[in-house]
Amino acid sequence: MGCRVQAVVSVDDRGQMVLPKEIRDKAGIGPGDKLAVVSLEKDGSICCISLIKISQLDQMVRSHLRPVMKEIVEF
Repeated sequence: MGCRVQAVVSVDDRGQMVLPKEIRDKAGIGPGDKLAVVSLEKDGSICCISLIKISQLDQMVRSHLRPVMKEIVEF
């Protein structure tokens, strides 16, 4: 596991870009899949943009919120 550059893409006049097929295949991204755009800001500018499949985001949120909600309910 690690963070690395997978590809370089261009943005067209309409703001669209194409994820290379190899990346879509490896990530299991298909037509109609929803992706969350997550950004990291530094000094008032966005310096990093990540795409997360909604199904993965849902799992991440649940795994982080479940212990918090359990603690609140037990309180």
